[in-house]
Amino acid sequence: MSSVKLQLQDKGNHVVMDNGIARVTLSKPDGIVTGIEYNGIDNLLEVLNEESNRGYWDLVWSGPGTAGTFDVIKGTKFEVIIENEEQIEISFTRKWDPSQEGKAVPLNIDKRFVMLRGSSGFYTYAIYEHLKEWPAFSIAETRIAFKLRKEKFHYMAITDDRQRFMPLPDDRLPDRGQALAYPEAVLLVNPVEPQFKGEVDDKYQYSCENKDITVHGWICTEQPSVGFWLITPSHEYRTGGPQKQNLTSHVGPTALAVFMSAHYTGEDLVPKFSEGEAWKKVFGPVFVYLNSSTDDDNDPLWLWQDAKSQMNVEVESWPYSFPASDDYVKAEQRGNVVGRLLVQDRYVDRDFIAANRGYVGLALPGAAGSWQRECKDYQFWTRTDEEGFFYINGVRPGQYNLYAWIPGFIGDYKYDDIITITPGCYMYMEDLVYQPPRNGATLWEIGFPDRSAAEFYAPDPNPKYINKLYQNHPDRFRQYGLWERYAELYPDKDLVYVVGSSDYSKDWFYAQVTRFYFCRKKDSKTYQGTTWQIKFELKDIDKDHTYTLRAAIASATFAELQVRVNDATASPLFTSGLIGRDNSIARHGIHGLYWLFNVDVAGSKLVEGENTLFLTQPRSVSPFQGIMYDYIRFEAPS
Repeated sequence: MSSVKLQLQDKGNHVVMDNGIARVTLSKPDGIVTGIEYNGIDNLLEVLNEESNRGYWDLVWSGPGTAGTFDVIKGTKFEVIIENEEQIEISFTRKWDPSQEGKAVPLNIDKRFVMLRGSSGFYTYAIYEHLKEWPAFSIAETRIAFKLRKEKFHYMAITDDRQRFMPLPDDRLPDRGQALAYPEAVLLVNPVEPQFKGEVDDKYQYSCENKDITVHGWICTEQPSVGFWLITPSHEYRTGGPQKQNLTSHVGPTALAVFMSAHYTGEDLVPKFSEGEAWKKVFGPVFVYLNSSTDDDNDPLWLWQDAKSQMNVEVESWPYSFPASDDYVKAEQRGNVVGRLLVQDRYVDRDFIAANRGYVGLALPGAAGSWQRECKDYQFWTRTDEEGFFYINGVRPGQYNLYAWIPGFIGDYKYDDIITITPGCYMYMEDLVYQPPRNGATLWEIGFPDRSAAEFYAPDPNPKYINKLYQNHPDRFRQYGLWERYAELYPDKDLVYVVGSSDYSKDWFYAQVTRFYFCRKKDSKTYQGTTWQIKFELKDIDKDHTYTLRAAIASATFAELQVRVNDATASPLFTSGLIGRDNSIARHGIHGLYWLFNVDVAGSKLVEGENTLFLTQPRSVSPFQGIMYDYIRFEAPS
């Protein structure tokens, strides 16, 4: 097929790219993907949908004081950028002018589509630009969406252990599905295929962290079996860093490449651009990869393994050499950073400790940890090896701070000096030493500091609300309705954890949620805050000095953390105030944004023998308000 000549056909209202392997049709000048012909199937996209609802870029934007507006991005001008024997690149642009103020997002947008000779698929990327003199606005979300044919694509694969046959979109309709606590969650009561009866379908059950969204998609298991995959070779253009969670694929069948979103973070990750602020960013390229198997004896799920192999090819090829836009920075124009990260914690080891599998990244200059809320520019992340060495390659020129965090240690590292990346540079950093927060020896600890609540107890779901994929699965926290199990497990009193005898994997509920009661007079549920207790023994208390409580939070949703010691009715020793809009409890995420609170506890407040620490989350309007803890540690005075 690599010898087949590339063809670009202009059919008036449509334009077609064809390399003999795939034939891609786009509306003109809109730039909507209306058809993908491949392996004998005339269109992989849903032909029952309107053309504008098949394959498209979209965004959600708002002006000052206005509600969000959903916008399927349609171009107004079509242009051929490259047309030769090796490559076709076409552009669909939409320009903004002041007459559109309040009616359209104040951005110039250039959507690009690229087809290469011999390539089984096509690439797409876009350039967004806001000029300095244009009005203020914000973007809550931007992404690419593909809607596939529901009668063909039934098997979805996201990771090696998260793949399954999926229900039909029809099963979510009112005559077949029962809406649950929010619209995205539907109980399948009368599905087309009986095997799905009694399951919950919810797109948020299939979210992933940015670092893990490399390839996902769908398989048509009928012969000839066909795979449709979105391959993301780099995460540099995604916001929020490697742990930020985003949607992937879900019932539709739908496949998404999400670049910006407020999911699992809330408003903290919605970029707000002011009047007088110039901004430009390249999103992508993303590769739409198509594969097939014609051997009747070949397992169609082999297509997933092949897609992973292709993903590795794309990652090794990044940054790409072919995009024609001058705004896309090629490999020779980028820089590299090499170094080593160590940890110094004298209460763990007197020597330096190698930062094993730590996360090291470059992002816009800011405070330590600011990268997780950074949502306008590019980020470049890697992981250290067992000895703490790291290599960050392919960095766009610019000024950055170097940030890091290390599983097993609390807090955030930031290298104080600005790092300036120039084309072709190799920066060799001296050994970097992170000193995590520490005042004294650990008296007791709960959990493991990895910015997740995954090590804590996630109960079995209510048998009425299961997703079969997550039965006996490491991600059991993705089951629907686990927040309601707390009141069933603790019907009369809240959680009490006894240091030395309790086991946090069994005795520490994964989220401190509200408790609900059914009010017969109002015929509705009412919610109350909860107070958890940690009981611990102390001897030889130093009454004249200060102890320290470290509370690392993995997620918070319209919550507040109040801390009291030995008196549940006293004024709080500490309060966080209102924190978090992650909504991770409702969306089956085991973490959101990371918080670290350091609370001083005067020795005079402690007693010989048993002490009790009271952790109260008092806010209680919704079942989804609450806190997920990452790690809690109590330290002796220094």
